[in-house]
Amino acid sequence: MKIPIAALTLSLAIVPASAQTQSANRIVVQPKDTGVALVNPGMGWQLHHYDNGIRRYGLELEPSDTVDDFPGLSSIYLRLAWSYIEPEEGKFNWAIVDTPMQRWVAKGKQVAFRFTCSESGSTQPYATPEWVRKAGAKGYFITPGKGIDPEGKIWEPDYDDPIFLEKLDKFLAAAAARYDGNPHVAFIDVGSFGVWGEGHTYSSSRLPYSAKTIRTHIDLHKKHFKKTLLVANDDFISQGRGLETLLYARRQGLALRDDSILVQPGEQAYHSAYVAPMFWPDLPVILEGEHWGNSMKRGYWGDGSRFLDAVEEYHASYVTAHWYPREFLEKNRELVRKVNMRLGYRLQLLEASWPAEVKPGEPLLVGYRWRNAGVAPCYPGGHPAVTLKDTKGGIAAVFVDEEFDVRMLPVGPPGQAVPVGREMKGQSQASRPLIPFALPPSNILKPGTYSLYISIGDRTGTPTIALPLPDDDGQKRYRLGTVVIRGAAS
Repeated sequence: MKIPIAALTLSLAIVPASAQTQSANRIVVQPKDTGVALVNPGMGWQLHHYDNGIRRYGLELEPSDTVDDFPGLSSIYLRLAWSYIEPEEGKFNWAIVDTPMQRWVAKGKQVAFRFTCSESGSTQPYATPEWVRKAGAKGYFITPGKGIDPEGKIWEPDYDDPIFLEKLDKFLAAAAARYDGNPHVAFIDVGSFGVWGEGHTYSSSRLPYSAKTIRTHIDLHKKHFKKTLLVANDDFISQGRGLETLLYARRQGLALRDDSILVQPGEQAYHSAYVAPMFWPDLPVILEGEHWGNSMKRGYWGDGSRFLDAVEEYHASYVTAHWYPREFLEKNRELVRKVNMRLGYRLQLLEASWPAEVKPGEPLLVGYRWRNAGVAPCYPGGHPAVTLKDTKGGIAAVFVDEEFDVRMLPVGPPGQAVPVGREMKGQSQASRPLIPFALPPSNILKPGTYSLYISIGDRTGTPTIALPLPDDDGQKRYRLGTVVIRGAAS
């Protein structure tokens, strides 16, 4: 219950950063960002577990090693050829997926998938299972770098072939029955078209499929994955298909991915930032770096600053460490730190205020200003909550500001995003009035001194988003100070 505030006139002190003062019976705090790397829903660093086959990169890790020392790591990425999972028609090897998945799920992390139908490695002549070809599906033998080659050892399907599409349809149905809507799955790429699932055939058959082919593969995924976020590759527009493909993907609710950042140097490090505004205001953008070691050998990586530039220009929510994770981290610690300060959303509490004491019949009148210091909106959204705890750490009261959704916080260049908050009327066009929380009866919230915590979470006050604040209670609530709740005069 909220109490009207028309008759309330309290002044809000302006104080130096990180200070805490008491003025006009109000405590004001302005905490600094701790600089900590945050792991939050819908964003973060990813590690490639399976990539270009089932020999790298996460397979170098011990089963007990989930690279907990990688700052901001939120998920792992499993890129697997269809043939590994369904080596015989209707017989599935889900353990190849579920085994690494469970290692990271046990640590509170997520997974993301790409199921591919064409690869280029000599150890993977059939990314689409050979039994699909033997069932009559048309396709082409290829030699990477040469294109279609009757003497080639690698087989790529005709992506429009009806038999191929029928078998793919059944495979996606089985995968969706297992993973669609699973809260541990962050997203799934539409990876059934193109070499490496990247949405082009430049390094395989070189055939220029039409936009209709792309729509077919998007539709097959949408048919089965009705809950989990699907992702379109920026290369869907390549080979003359144009923006129509990504416009269609956007209309179908797909997010955007761009692979191989810094596969070329300098200004050619990435090419598709211009399409990102079609997606990032509402849906996350995922960036995959080029295989780091390869980019380094060619002299393209440099200090990684162009990778950070891509995070800014695409408004990225996820990025990948596309290499052996600890080697990548050791050589790129400063880059990882900089990326973590901007990647996805970063909700900074710039200021909070509340009464030093609350007398019977008065509300707990709270003010705050928030800023999203990241490059992307907080897509999951969330509401500020104030929690009072007693001296034993017990939750004595919870107050949720349901009208304030952090999803609305705007983004901007570093340090320039517009803050939004609850302050005194007339202070800011971007702000709302202080919010009064009515206290429970004294037999529920007893008189005394309580620690006051702030959090962002759901409408019931359950925290869901980590904040760059000190004094975490271990459940994403952050202590700001104390408040005295007065009892009736005796």
